[in-house]
Amino acid sequence: MANQILSEICCYYCTEMDDIFSRLLSLTSCITCRVIEFIVQHGVSSNSVLAEDLVLRDVIRLLKDSEINSSCKQPKIGTCTGKQNLALEYASSSRDCNCSTSLGFLDRDGIYLEDLSFINSGSEILIEITLGGVHFVFKGLTLLISFFEFAWRSAIETWRCIGYHKGCVHARLQSIVSRVLRTLNGSSDDIGWLQESPEMAPVEDGSARFLELLQETRNGVHKLPDSFVYLLIPGLFSNHGPLYFVSTKRFFSKMGLACHIAKIHSEASVEHNAWELKQYIEELYWGSGKRVMLLGHSKGGVDAAAALSIYSQELRDKVAGLALVQSPYGGTPIASDILREGQVADKETRRIMEFLICKLIKINVTEYGYGYSFVKGDIRALEDLTYEKRKEFIRKHKLPDNIPLISFHSEASVGPGVLATMSHIAHAELPWLPRILNEDADDDAIFAARKVPVIVPVSAAMAITALHLRLRYGEKSDGLVTCRDAEVPGSVVVKPDKKLDHSWMVYSSWKKEPTEPDACEMCEALLTMLVELGKRASK
Repeated sequence: MANQILSEICCYYCTEMDDIFSRLLSLTSCITCRVIEFIVQHGVSSNSVLAEDLVLRDVIRLLKDSEINSSCKQPKIGTCTGKQNLALEYASSSRDCNCSTSLGFLDRDGIYLEDLSFINSGSEILIEITLGGVHFVFKGLTLLISFFEFAWRSAIETWRCIGYHKGCVHARLQSIVSRVLRTLNGSSDDIGWLQESPEMAPVEDGSARFLELLQETRNGVHKLPDSFVYLLIPGLFSNHGPLYFVSTKRFFSKMGLACHIAKIHSEASVEHNAWELKQYIEELYWGSGKRVMLLGHSKGGVDAAAALSIYSQELRDKVAGLALVQSPYGGTPIASDILREGQVADKETRRIMEFLICKLIKINVTEYGYGYSFVKGDIRALEDLTYEKRKEFIRKHKLPDNIPLISFHSEASVGPGVLATMSHIAHAELPWLPRILNEDADDDAIFAARKVPVIVPVSAAMAITALHLRLRYGEKSDGLVTCRDAEVPGSVVVKPDKKLDHSWMVYSSWKKEPTEPDACEMCEALLTMLVELGKRASK
């Protein structure tokens, strides 16, 4: 505002000074014309005594100088030319008007009237010299005014330039400070916004009942009915881990339950996957005649909730319940801190993520029925998990009230021993390995013997990010999702007493502990609890 006011003041004074300089130049030109007109009119007039005296003085002075510098004699009166006669007539007429003055002047100098043969030429020279002098004086005055005008304009332009660069520097510094503050603040104001919203429904703690059901499951008591179809929905980047939910599906199939893993594009947007899940659920429902129980992990839970929110009318009677396992329903600080606009290096970070998701990562989806071999990722898969997008989506699409919901979240361990924990995510098939089994072994055994487990330190990475979120925001998390953001309003919240990272529920640990429950048993306990909630709601 100050810079704008200063600029307006400078423009005003610059306009005023331009008017002053213009008026001065006009006045100078007018005075020059008047003086020249005066000199011309009075210098050549035969009736002006003043002009006559001035001309006669200059002519006589000119004749004197010529007598001193020239060796020629004075011309006689009888030899006067026509111009001399004109000069004599001019002198006599002048004597009639002012005889005493003119004659006295001539007598004092001792010069005859006949010697004034060059009066006319002298008068012309005088007028020209006078006009030239007037022009010189007024041209000098005009030049002086033009100089002052140039100096004033230069000062104004310099001041404007200084003000402009000062404003640019101030705006640049303000932008840098704003970006730094926005980066340092991060997601501090967004974590747990669901609990702070008064319009959101409260949650119910169901951890105690979950632990009871988990203990019964470990003791061999299985209560899951076969009257439902169980659909496991994977999360982000699940297509790059072939063992994602595989052990859980195998565990349910051994109990005689109809269990499927949703074949969706994990790097697609939430709305796209919601439509895919809607199609998948309807296919399972019409194919089996049974309602579908949903269990979504990470982004899979968000995709499933989006399907129920957007297509609530179509899925109202086809879905029996939804369990969201470590899902960033309210958003995640990891995605928000990566893609937040207005922070330091926001454009560069976004370009890197677009390259990783949209260019580098490709999956083979011919078995999913898409009709082409490879499909690229969508940056919206990560962008839809930011707080900004989740707030927009949740306020626009509400979950139906007649479907039971369970929110499961955990806290990752950040101890030193976690760094050595490895996760089994895939198998590498090596057909060139030598045959080490006996010849009586079947082909399945031989094929299994040529598989090498692929293990990666996923738990170590989750421990590092969980420590980062703990130190920066003071929030408990499983490494990717904070506990508060995983609680869905109106759901039953389950918090296990064991520290589990984000990948524990889908990837089995390389070193299993027989005394501890595994991910398959926990998924069974969650779905059993979901069936109970459905029965309680129907009463």
